Amino acid sequence: MGQDIAPFQAISISRRAHEMKAAGKRILHMEFGQPSTGAPKAAIAAAHGVLDTESMGYWESVPLKERIARHYLETYGVEVKTRRIAITCGASPALVLALATAFNPGDRIALARPGYVAYRNTIRALNFEPVEIPCGEETRFQISAAAIEALPEKPQGILLASPANPTGTIIPKEELAAIAGVAKRIGARIISDEIYHGLTYGPKIHSMLEFDPNAYIVNSFSKYFSMAGWRLGWLVSPEDGAQRTGAYIGNLFLTAPSLAQHAGLVAMDSRAELDGHVEVYRANRALMLDALPRLGLERIAPPDGAFYIYADISRFTDDSLAFCLKLLEETGVATAPGMDFDPVEGHRFMRFSFALSTDEICEALSRLEPWFRAQLQR
Repeated sequence: MGQDIAPFQAISISRRAHEMKAAGKRILHMEFGQPSTGAPKAAIAAAHGVLDTESMGYWESVPLKERIARHYLETYGVEVKTRRIAITCGASPALVLALATAFNPGDRIALARPGYVAYRNTIRALNFEPVEIPCGEETRFQISAAAIEALPEKPQGILLASPANPTGTIIPKEELAAIAGVAKRIGARIISDEIYHGLTYGPKIHSMLEFDPNAYIVNSFSKYFSMAGWRLGWLVSPEDGAQRTGAYIGNLFLTAPSLAQHAGLVAMDSRAELDGHVEVYRANRALMLDALPRLGLERIAPPDGAFYIYADISRFTDDSLAFCLKLLEETGVATAPGMDFDPVEGHRFMRFSFALSTDEICEALSRLEPWFRAQLQR
């Protein structure tokens, strides 16, 4: 029998939100981390052209792999051979591939808590052991080299994310280098989820490949490229793992959608449009940061990147799921309970996604402010 894993509670929030929408209620979706915008216009136009002219089939785009390799050279100054790049059906299969090809059943994988719900559950589902390191305000809710080194039993793997979900925090360059150094000393393999690269609001972002050429790198077109529904991502494997990754992907997933690969290639050169989305998120972030103290939410993780704010709601509740459901029912604003991201402390946190239009953020805040004010008065 397979491993039991916890459900994704934000899905239950979203399900109820869609029921309310079907009943005529206007819902503002802040529960999921997906852009409200669509794919770049040029990418959509390219997809239309392909639909009209090609039958398509199982295929891995060499031009797309070459363009991704150029992205690493231009953005991070790192040379990546195309044979190390696998095109995947989004970041989730890329994570499965990295874990399945890099580790043996029973291996221990260290990761930050709070963290993306699917990290813990995917590790368990594949018969590895998640070693969650509690990360609070003192480390900006991020994993650190010191915390990894202090583990009583050394892990075989380290999974990190920068910018992170649910906090949006970024690991500084010096700390990434320190984590790479610890991993080398203890013989641990690093998986770096870099799905939110491109979505930053100040600090410079770095790829783990700058510090560890043998790291596995997970990325996707879902966030910065605004193509969540196209199910397209990639995995960079180390030289000694690339052939194994290729064998696994061919057997487990065949190929990513051909249409998405054609569109993704064009999307990679649609930077002006995509950077415009980032400026919208930047404005939304500023509105949220200005409003949250008025809601009684003074303690938040520093949102350096991505499009999330992770807030401490302990003054209101010790049941974040019930709190988020109540908020949805009474305001029509859907949010994510912290229990998804932290099974220990998440009962006192919630996550807002600000990947909406600015008008929608303003509307959400106009509903949230009186509601939170009323909770304070109870």
